[in-house]
Amino acid sequence: MSARRIRIGIDTGGTFTDVVAFDEDSGELLTTKTPSTPGNPADGFIAGIEKILGIVGADGGDITAVSHGTTVATNKLLEGKVEALGFITTEGYEFMLEIARQSVPDGYGNSYFWVKPDRIVPADRVRTVGGRLDFTGAEIRPFDEDQAVAAARWFKDQGITTIGVCLLHAYANDEHELRLREILRREHPDAVVSISSEVLREYREYERSMTTLVDAAVKPNVSRYVTNISDRLHGFTGGATIPFYVMKSNGGVLSADEVVHQPITTVLSGPAAGALGAALIAKVAGFPKILTCDGGGTSTDVSVVLDGEPTLTTEGTVGAYPSKIPMIDVVTVGAGGGSIAWLSPEGTLKVGPHSAGADPGPLCYAKGGTQPTITDAHVTLGRIPPHLLGGEIPLDVEAARAGIADLADQLGLDFERCATGILEISAWNQANALRQVSVKRGLDVRDFMLTTFGGSGSLLACRLVDILDLAGVVVPPNPGNVSAFGLLTVDVKNDYVQTHVAKESALDHGAVQTILDTLTDRAREALGKEGFTEDQHQFHRTIDVRYVGQAYEVRVVAPEGVVDDAYVAQVADTFHAEHRQLYGYDFRGDATQQVEWVNLRVTGIGPITRPEIQTLDKAEGAVEDRAVRGRRPVCFDPEQGYVDTPVIWRTDLGAGDTFTGPAIVEEFGSTIPVHPGFEVVVDDWANLVIRKESGR
Repeated sequence: MSARRIRIGIDTGGTFTDVVAFDEDSGELLTTKTPSTPGNPADGFIAGIEKILGIVGADGGDITAVSHGTTVATNKLLEGKVEALGFITTEGYEFMLEIARQSVPDGYGNSYFWVKPDRIVPADRVRTVGGRLDFTGAEIRPFDEDQAVAAARWFKDQGITTIGVCLLHAYANDEHELRLREILRREHPDAVVSISSEVLREYREYERSMTTLVDAAVKPNVSRYVTNISDRLHGFTGGATIPFYVMKSNGGVLSADEVVHQPITTVLSGPAAGALGAALIAKVAGFPKILTCDGGGTSTDVSVVLDGEPTLTTEGTVGAYPSKIPMIDVVTVGAGGGSIAWLSPEGTLKVGPHSAGADPGPLCYAKGGTQPTITDAHVTLGRIPPHLLGGEIPLDVEAARAGIADLADQLGLDFERCATGILEISAWNQANALRQVSVKRGLDVRDFMLTTFGGSGSLLACRLVDILDLAGVVVPPNPGNVSAFGLLTVDVKNDYVQTHVAKESALDHGAVQTILDTLTDRAREALGKEGFTEDQHQFHRTIDVRYVGQAYEVRVVAPEGVVDDAYVAQVADTFHAEHRQLYGYDFRGDATQQVEWVNLRVTGIGPITRPEIQTLDKAEGAVEDRAVRGRRPVCFDPEQGYVDTPVIWRTDLGAGDTFTGPAIVEEFGSTIPVHPGFEVVVDDWANLVIRKESGR
C-alpha cells in the first residue's frame, strides 16, 4: 500500500488541544480534541497527534507537515511573568522605558489617579553605551567599545542572561548594534540577545525598544518549547524530518527553526489561526464582510474580515506591552465560559475578567469551583445540556443552581433574572469588543455577519445580533475546531520593514526603490530557506502614510512596479480614500496639506494548498422527525419564563433545512441556543445561518 499524505493542524488552548487532520489525496478532514497539559504543553501536543492518527488509521511516516498555534508567548506576557531581563541603549537615554508615552489608559479620566505599571526592565538593569547616529544613519560619535565591554561584563556578573538592545536610530544603520552584539557574544556567551534592527527596523524608540525586549523575554520559553516538540516529532517518525510550522500573529506560518530566531512574531498565534479559519469558511459561503467571535473557557477573541482577509494592525499590545509587529487585529475580552460572576464592593453584579478556567472550573464541573460562572448560568437556564462533549463530561446542575441562587439572594433578584443578568453582562462585554474592531474603524456593523466558533462562541450569538443590529450569524460545523482548521489554510509569511520618512514632494524615487528591492531580496531569501521555488514566491508591498504633522499613519497597499511619479500619485490616492473611510475626512486636492511617507513594508508569501470545504447533502423528511432528539424547558427571557424547546442534533441536519426558534442545536463540541424570533437555514457547506425572522 502506498504511503498516505496527511497534514495536521494543532491548536493548543487553555482547556483543550484541538486537532484537525487533512488527507491531501482524498480531501477528507477529520477532527478531535484532547485535554491540554499546561505543565508541559508538548505532552498534549503529542497525545493529540497520536489520537488523530489512530482515528485516520495512519502512522507517523504518513505526516507531510504539522502546523501549530501556541499560546506559550502570549501567556508569558499576559501573566506578566518576565524573568530577569536586561536592556542596553544609547548613552543619555537610560530612562526611555520609564518615560514611555504620555497617554493615560481609557477609564482613568486624568493622570492623577493612574499609576504607571512596572516597566518590563527596572531602571537598575539598564546599561548605556556611548556612540551616536543621526536619523539618516550617519555617525555623529563613534561607538564606545570599552563601555560595551563593561556593560556585557556587568550583566554576566549579575547573572542576567536575557538582554534586549536598542540603540538610537539603529533602524537607519545597524552597524553599532551588530558590534554590540559581537561583544556580548564574546564577553557573555550564555546570553540570549535580541537587537532592534533585526526585530523591528522602524522609528519611534520607545515602541521599538519594547518590541525588542518582548522578543528577548519570550525567546528562551519559545525556543525550549519548539525544540522540545521538534525532538519529539523526530522520535515519533523514527528520525524522519517532518516540516513543522508555527503560526505567527500576522496570519502566516514559519518553520520552527526560524521561529526560534523571531519568537515575538508568535504572540497572537492562537487567535490568528481562528480568524483565518473563519475567514475562509465565510468566504466560501458567500459572506464578504464578517466579524469573528472565538469564545473559549477564559476569553473571547474578536476580529474583522473583509473579502476573506482579516485586517492587520501594528498598534497591537499583549497584556501591558506594546508590540509593533504586524498582527491580525484581534481584541480579547475576559468573557469565556469560565468567567466568574461576582459582586463589586458597591453591590453591583460583575462578570469576568477572572476565570475559573478548566481547573477547578465552573461549579457544574464539580472539581472544587466555588464561584458561579457563565457556564453555570447557561446550564441552569437549560441553554446547554447537563453534559459536555456528547456525554463524556456530566455536569452538576444542582451545584450551579445553588451558587447562582446565593448570588440572586444577595442582589435581591429572583433566580432567572440573576442568571439571565449574568449572560446579559457577558453579551455586552463581547459586543463592546466587537464595536472596538468595527465601529472604531469606521465600519457599519449592520452590514456584517458574525461568525461564531470555539466551545462557547455561539452561546450568546442571538443576543449579539439584537444588541449590535448585525445582519446575522454563521456557525461553521465543528465550531470548536475552527482554529485548528485555520492552521491548515495558512501560507508561509515573513514581514520586512524600513523607516524612510519623506514628504511626497521631496521623495527620492531611486532611494525608495532601493529600499523596496532590498526588503524584497530579504523576503526572497527567507522563502528560499523555507523550500519555495522562485516561481512560487509572492510579494506584497504596503506603505505607512500620513499628512505632515500627524502622529499616526495609515497603512495603504502599494502597487507592484517601478517607483515613479505615477506610482507616488497612486499611493496618495489610496491614502486619501483610506483616511476618509477611517476618520470621515481627507485633504485630497488641498495643496497646503502635504502627504508624507513613513515606513516601507514588504511581505514575502509562500502559498500552500488549502483544504476544500466539503458540501453537505440534502436530507429526506421533516427536521422535526429526523433531527429532534428530545425537548427540555429553556429560559430565554425572565419575563416569559421557561418555554418547551426542541433539542436538535446538528449532524442529522441536511443542506436546505430550515427551522425557527426557540430551539437548541447540539453537537459533539458545542451548543447553539436559537432564541424565539430567529430563523435558521442550513447552507450547502453545513453552516447554520441564523437571522431575525423579520430580516428575511
